[in-house]
Parts: sequence; structure tokens; C-alpha cells
Amino acid sequence: MGRKRLQEPADGRPTVHTVAARAGVSIASASRVLNGIGGSPETIRKVRAAAAEVGYVPNAIARSLQSQRTGLVALAVEDIGNPVYVEMMRAIEAVVASSGRQLLVHATGGRIDNETALLRRLANRYVDGMIVSPIRVTDDHLTALVDSPVPVVVVGQLGADAAVDNVRTDSRHGVALAVDHLVATGRRRIGFVNGPLDTVPGTARDAGFRAALTRHDIRCDEDLIEVGDFQYAAGRTATERLLARADPDALVCANDLIAVGALHALLAAGRQVPQDVAVVGMDDTELARMMFPQLSSVSLGSTERGRRAAELLLQRIADPTLPPRREQVPPSLAIRASSGTPLPAPRPGGPPTTHPTSEGVTS
Repeated sequence: MGRKRLQEPADGRPTVHTVAARAGVSIASASRVLNGIGGSPETIRKVRAAAAEVGYVPNAIARSLQSQRTGLVALAVEDIGNPVYVEMMRAIEAVVASSGRQLLVHATGGRIDNETALLRRLANRYVDGMIVSPIRVTDDHLTALVDSPVPVVVVGQLGADAAVDNVRTDSRHGVALAVDHLVATGRRRIGFVNGPLDTVPGTARDAGFRAALTRHDIRCDEDLIEVGDFQYAAGRTATERLLARADPDALVCANDLIAVGALHALLAAGRQVPQDVAVVGMDDTELARMMFPQLSSVSLGSTERGRRAAELLLQRIADPTLPPRREQVPPSLAIRASSGTPLPAPRPGGPPTTHPTSEGVTS
């Protein structure tokens, strides 16, 4: 009886059987070579030559099922258009790519149900791990994080007892840096345009602003505080509402998108920046350096937080038994033209003097 001819798959793609037959070796030997396990130099030469001749392409899905690795890592953030997440994503992608993996990005819209659904879908092991940056953290989040079947790293604030790898910054201290700078330039009617108070960053930045005013013995005027969303349009609208009822000489904005909206609202209202109103944003993204005047902003280390989160995730993938790690990236203030001019002292019997603005000074 003659040897039974090996059948190609229905889609016509060559398989390991095809390669083995062309190389004249056993299927087991061909499989070892094609999966990088090895073999004799002659076997390796024959199998590789045969694979090239027949156009063999490894089946990544089958390989991932065998190895329990997909070669993919996911990143979940509120808004992939926000410059702070773009900078974080670039840093994460660079680290992930160096490990031979690819990055998948999800936009959750800040919705708790979207984020918890993503975490629960990890049971399907469609990625090797996930980095998530939630702006709201609930008990459902914590449960899904702890119960995740694949490694997860959180960028943002978590409770002290959360048994999850975590990279964070200190928004409260970041706001304090902005207020300290504005007070040092002579500002006293300092307003604050924040994002939603039901979010982790919104709550932290509100608390930091109020504490900083108290430390400088400045009364917290609620008319100088406005809440919107972490977006340009919301920032502009919130600033317009604030200006309709109050006369600030400075504004702290909870992120750079809000700050750009504030700059445009001030311009439309005929206020000069920084002569009439100084403005400081948060995140210190590329957007801050693209504005005119250039925007002073508190850096929360988005690039560094992304890099550290990716490194923690790869370490966790390699060794799931590691204890939970927590790393902190300190904030810093970049002082630019939007707030770099001290408030001029009025001259007796004359209008206020003006001073040139500063560019690019950091502290």
C-alpha cells in the first residue's frame, strides 16, 4: 500500500506537515525547528529551506494557545484624544515593543461599566496583560482588578490596601505648586476650574486647591471655583460662568485642555494673560508649549508613569508571584508666559506698570 498523501488545509496554506514532507524529516522534528526549540544543524537547515520554499507562515493563534501568550498588551484610558494619554501611550508602546509585543488601546469614555467589562473580558486571555487608568474607582473595579486572570497595572490612585501593581502621582501637591507660584507673583484672587468631583483626579485636585489657599491664609471664595469636565469645550464654558460672577487675577485649571478653554474664554472677555489673569494648567503636555502665550503647567509625569507601568506589567507577566508594587512619580511645575509675570504694583497717581513675560523657565 502506498504512503497516504498529506492533505493541505481547506484554505490552501502550507502546514508543518507540508514542511516536514518537503524537508524529508519527521513532523516532530519539523515542529521543533519551526517553534524555535532546535534540532541538529542539518535538520534545521532542511526545515528552514523547506519552509521558505513552500511559503510556510506560523499559525500565531495555535502558538498562543500552546504557550498561553498572545503577544498583545492592552491599555485602557478614558479618552485617547487627550494629550496626556497620548504621551502615556507612546511611553508604554516603546517599552512593550522592546519585549516583542504589540499594544492595543481602548477608549472607555470614563464609564465604569466599560472598564469593568474590559477587566472581566480578560478571562478570555485575549491579551497577556493590561494597563488601565481609571478616573473613577469603585468596588466593582477593585474586585475585577484583584480577580483578573492576567496581570493588570493601574495608573492612578488606589486604596492603600489594594493588592494591585500601581503607578501614581500626587495631584494635591501638583495643585499646591501652582498656587504657591501664583501667590509668589502677587496673585490673591485665585480661581480654580476643575473636572467632575465624582472622579479621582477631580476630588484630589479640589482638595489640593483648598488646602493650598488655607496654607497661604487666603479665604476660599466659592464664586472663584467652577466645575466642568476634563475637555476643552467644558473648560471654556466653565470659565465663562466663573467670569460672569467673579473677577479673578489668576486661574488654576485641572488639566491643559481646560486651561486652553480658559485662555480662549479670557481672550473673548477682553482679559489679557498674564497681565490681567495668570493661568496655570496641569499635565504639561505638548499642547501647553503650542499655545500663545505658552502655558504654565504642572507636570504629573505622564511619560514616566507610562514607562514605569509598562515595566511593572512585563515583570508581572514574567513572574506572577511577585508581591504588589507601588511606585510614585512626583509632580513638577513648568513656568511659562501665561503666568510668568509678577502682578505689577500700581504706581501712585498713574496706571499700573507692565513687565515683559517670561518664557520656558522651569522649577
